[in-house]
Amino acid sequence: MSTYPILDQKDTRSGFGAGLLELGRNNPEVVALCADLTGSLKMDAFAKEFPDRFFQVGIAEANMMGIAAGMTIGGKIPFTGTFANFSTGRVYDQVRQSIAYAGKNVKICASHAGLTLGEDGATHQILEDIGLMRMLPGMTVVVPADHNQTRQATLAIAVHEGPVYLRFGRPKWPVFIPSEMPFEIGKAQVLVEGTDVSLFACGHLVWRALQAAEQLAAEGIKAEVINVHTIKPLDSEAVLRSVAQTKCAVSCEEHNRYGGMGDAIAQVLALNAPTPQEFVAVNDSFGESGTPDQLLKKYGLDVPDIIAAARRAMTRK
Repeated sequence: MSTYPILDQKDTRSGFGAGLLELGRNNPEVVALCADLTGSLKMDAFAKEFPDRFFQVGIAEANMMGIAAGMTIGGKIPFTGTFANFSTGRVYDQVRQSIAYAGKNVKICASHAGLTLGEDGATHQILEDIGLMRMLPGMTVVVPADHNQTRQATLAIAVHEGPVYLRFGRPKWPVFIPSEMPFEIGKAQVLVEGTDVSLFACGHLVWRALQAAEQLAAEGIKAEVINVHTIKPLDSEAVLRSVAQTKCAVSCEEHNRYGGMGDAIAQVLALNAPTPQEFVAVNDSFGESGTPDQLLKKYGLDVPDIIAAARRAMTRK
């Protein structure tokens, strides 16, 4: 039995919807904006219960970001909702100028991120968004691991002052993070302790890393699994503490290998403790249409890929 058994199967976007509704009931300053994807973002319940605090802006994402920035001037806490591609690539100028540069308290909530968007294909499967957002000064970047943690993250970013990018996904995924597990922005979670190799993961690949660690354990290899749910600010202390024991690292993310979590970890290691590191990420390419499982396998983000990367990292100590 895994240390983290599957508690349920739910999409992370539903965790966002649950958290947003809870915020609506507890914080009258929270407002929500959506770019014609209310159902896809699971914002329906908030819209129904708080129609005066929900704004359907239509397929006008750039306008949505400008409206959200303006709402903060009156003390509102706006949560914008659309696909990750449209939350970043399509509106980068507005996010940079009106939100990040202006330091506005906007929460950019992005669903359908990465390859696991699936059949919609390469035009919608953005794999560069973490890099785009973490490069913006003052932007916090959060990538929760499952439904429960996405709900927790949604609640946490509401009380965090400043712009936030919250990234989550489309498919139903194992729920394994206990609802009572503490969540703190900027503090990584050691899910499994180990001494042979550090597996740093975010988003959907946290579950894959746990599966890989379980298989490695059966071979006598003790892999440490760290859930890096906050990419920026990165928990450098957790990274360095882990590699001090294991002497090698693997970064696992549903993102391009350039600019993402792996790059952030590599920078910490290069500056503080040069350590062999392997990357489990999309290798400088766009995606394509397919099921989430098919795409994770084809693009090298599956359990066997993490295991192979762990073995490569260990040989480089």
